[in-house]
Amino acid sequence: MRTFVKIFVWTIHLLLADALTKHLAVCKLKGAARSVRVIPGFFDLSYVENFGCAWGMFQGYVWPLALFGLVIALLVAWKRREIFTLDAPGWRGKAGGFAEVFLYAGIAGNLIDRIFRGCVVDFIDLHAGEAYHFPCFNLADVYITVAVALIVLQVLTEPRASGKK
Repeated sequence: MRTFVKIFVWTIHLLLADALTKHLAVCKLKGAARSVRVIPGFFDLSYVENFGCAWGMFQGYVWPLALFGLVIALLVAWKRREIFTLDAPGWRGKAGGFAEVFLYAGIAGNLIDRIFRGCVVDFIDLHAGEAYHFPCFNLADVYITVAVALIVLQVLTEPRASGKK
């Protein structure tokens, strides 16, 4: 039970940070004539309503995407021990715990947006001058990316079973 409480508390903290930054983006950036330059030529704050998912795919499928997010969150919770290798010794077990919290917070943050706003608010705009703009994203997207990176690191550093190549 103690583990559940820790996961819940940390997930709520991350969700609050995501919700606060999205709220600020709506209040300060929505309707603005232009983006706010933070680091010229590299990082702006821009308001984007995403009615799809990553990189703007599946535009207009808000409710199917919300249902998909909910199903994924439930599957992840059900298979959490296997996905996050929580029983692994050392840093791998800790990384699994962090990955779990970040993944729940990321999925929930974007799911809450889809349900209550009808779209996901994105505002982080990274680019290389005017030549290339990475699609806008938000903290929930960062959380999901961090979780996936930690899971990949766990898999790539998993000790090999003896006798197998």
